[in-house]
Amino acid sequence: MYPSVLLQVAGVWREACGGIAHPILNPATGEEIGSHPVAAQADLDEALLAADRGFKQWRAVSPYERGQILRKSASLLRERAETIARIMTIEQGKPLAEARLEIAAGADFIDWAAEEGRRVYGRVIPARGPGVAQLVVREPVGPVAAFTPWNFPIVQAARKVASALSTGCSVILKGPEEAPASCAEMARAFLDAGVPADALSFVLGSPAEISSYLIAHPVIRKISFTGSTVVGKTLAALAGQHMKRATMELGGHAPALIFSDADLDRAVTTLAANKFRNAGQVCISPSRFLVQASVMDQFIEKFVATARQVRVGDGLDPQTTMGPLAHERRLLAMEQLVSDAREQGAEIRLGGGRFGNRGYFFEPTVIANASLDVRVMNEEPFGPIAVMRPFYDVDEAVAEANRLPFGLAAYAYTRSMSVADKLAASVECGMISINHHGLGLPENPFGGVKDSGYGSEGGSEALEGYLVSKLVSRTN
Repeated sequence: MYPSVLLQVAGVWREACGGIAHPILNPATGEEIGSHPVAAQADLDEALLAADRGFKQWRAVSPYERGQILRKSASLLRERAETIARIMTIEQGKPLAEARLEIAAGADFIDWAAEEGRRVYGRVIPARGPGVAQLVVREPVGPVAAFTPWNFPIVQAARKVASALSTGCSVILKGPEEAPASCAEMARAFLDAGVPADALSFVLGSPAEISSYLIAHPVIRKISFTGSTVVGKTLAALAGQHMKRATMELGGHAPALIFSDADLDRAVTTLAANKFRNAGQVCISPSRFLVQASVMDQFIEKFVATARQVRVGDGLDPQTTMGPLAHERRLLAMEQLVSDAREQGAEIRLGGGRFGNRGYFFEPTVIANASLDVRVMNEEPFGPIAVMRPFYDVDEAVAEANRLPFGLAAYAYTRSMSVADKLAASVECGMISINHHGLGLPENPFGGVKDSGYGSEGGSEALEGYLVSKLVSRTN
């Protein structure tokens, strides 16, 4: 059921030049299910030569035709969804239902980029004198190095690849080593749809070695990275040294502000579903629950009751609603965060430990009344932990929401329009969703501020990072 994982360079799916491969584990069992090739410098050099050739070829294709090819790749992804979903669940762990939704969302992102790429307009600047024409022309920036994470191996890759290809750039996609096969199938859909082989390469290996080599190489003109803030800062600094454009979608620690006038049932239902989605391994997952003191106990009671209904298990089981964490490192991180909270006097209202005796499962966990010194109030858990703390007025809530250096997503529940307006204006984040969960759609910008990065991977803004503006001023 699990395919052989290969590199794709210059139109050939193959092993790495050095013959080195690393194991791939099923997080539901901890057992080895396959291996992935580790790209050597020779593989990267071949991919770079291909990207250079591919850029010259692909940029000459009309935006209309590029859009048609991308739309065909989205259709192929949808046709192959059931097979790819099972692959994703086996290697990444998320329930099959979530894997299917991710593939559908990835196809939607490709369709969006295909259409937006046909609408990349320049402009005419009125000249100061007669006989002068001043034009602004939008051109593709050049070959792109895209680094995509394991938590959403298709959606995150589709955002980057589709945006780059729609503008005429070529791409070297560094896929996630923990979940490589589903990402490779997405790349295959692009190639089968008609994207030139030189315009899209797929590589795997040592993330540090690949990123340092590709970013510094003169062929690469732009990087797009999704991952942790720590790694993102390192890559952004390297990109800066070589004057490379960069889009950085980094970590968060999303506050969810629940006010006393909120529809608590709606808030609990929506926030719990998004907290435990993908076992909490989502960069925009609500993770700091700030609840107005007068409804704190009521909210926690309802949230715990809802969290108890989460069915933890193998993602291939149709009854499962939350699968395992992606690897053992995340499991150990959850245990350390809970232990620290318990030692500092926080209340563990639900869960707090491993689930079962095989695989990387962790219980849905609710922590209440944590002090600001507790690690989980300051570090993104990236797991199924919801930490809750009371506040007394809107100013206190905003101050706590803005306390950390992160600024990716935020959520709020209130019936007061004045409070909603104040939050929209004063919470420091790239995205805020009030009284519903409206983030991550193809037509909406997706990105953060402060230590959560810069640039967008959604909406019309997503294409900006792949374009340069050239002024053409001429006279007869």
